[in-house]
Amino acid sequence: MRVDVLGAGIVGLTVAEELGRRGLDVVVVDPDPVGGASYAAAGMLSPAAEVWHGEEELLRLGLASLRLWPALAARLGVELRRTGTLLAGYDAGDLQQVERQAALLHRHGHRVELLGRAGVRSAEPSLARVAGGALLPEEASVDPRAVCAALLARVELRGTPRPDAEATVVATGTALPEPWRGLVSGVRGEILRLRSDDPPRRTVRGWVGGEAVYLVPRGDGRVVLGATSEAHAGPPVVSAGGALRLLAAGRALWPALDRAELVEGTARDRPATADGLPLVGPAGVAGVVLAAGHYRHGVLLAPLTARLVADHLETGHVEPCLDPRRTFGGEP
Repeated sequence: MRVDVLGAGIVGLTVAEELGRRGLDVVVVDPDPVGGASYAAAGMLSPAAEVWHGEEELLRLGLASLRLWPALAARLGVELRRTGTLLAGYDAGDLQQVERQAALLHRHGHRVELLGRAGVRSAEPSLARVAGGALLPEEASVDPRAVCAALLARVELRGTPRPDAEATVVATGTALPEPWRGLVSGVRGEILRLRSDDPPRRTVRGWVGGEAVYLVPRGDGRVVLGATSEAHAGPPVVSAGGALRLLAAGRALWPALDRAELVEGTARDRPATADGLPLVGPAGVAGVVLAAGHYRHGVLLAPLTARLVADHLETGHVEPCLDPRRTFGGEP
């Protein structure tokens, strides 16, 4: 089968790699590969740290996809940092947010280790004296830019679709073509990249005066600081206000930020759906499959999405909660 994959972000590239492994004739079509949200993404593989009430399906899918990441990282020769995620509450009010997250995960049978002030200090000596936290030891992170570079080396990239393609996978982020354009909307995220001689050991997701912030170390002194989340009109840009909020919250949580080199600021739109779940499956047009609407979870869910798209093309299988036909009244 000849399959064109539209979109060379981490989702489209991972889909193409999986289809190629299964023997399909695949090309990726994108005039600006890895130019969207994948370029800005921090690379947290954090299904438990990011889930909230009403997102139980995302937790299930995220955990399933996390289990696929070691094999994908090994195939690509990229580092998978399996150091876990530390949730940190800066003050007593912020600690309540950590405790609510831990209680939610406990109800779903997920492993969480609550930590007091001294426990957080022991787990992450570079942090400020926070009120407390929790450790999620099974979570991980990757560098999405390294992942995408490795994937680009394994797929065929073209500027235009093939006229004889038998199937098309649409994985174009916020820029879905018609008639699917209205199924996703862009939510801006702003990210700062720093270099430090005292980086955190593991991913830190914290709350500082109610402001959510995360720190993702890369292992070579680089640290990703994010992320704002804002629906807006117009192109995504790094705003002064967004950068100030990130720096203020990051500095309170991680005092070494004062000495860190500010390397880069990046803003991209993340593709969100109305119900918060991605669109993976038949698009309502013969031969077209959607792999879109992953919002904050594109990196985490990329290998599971790739498997679901490949299974659908081979057998017709669709994951019910991700079926795109739920959004436009098609037959399930």
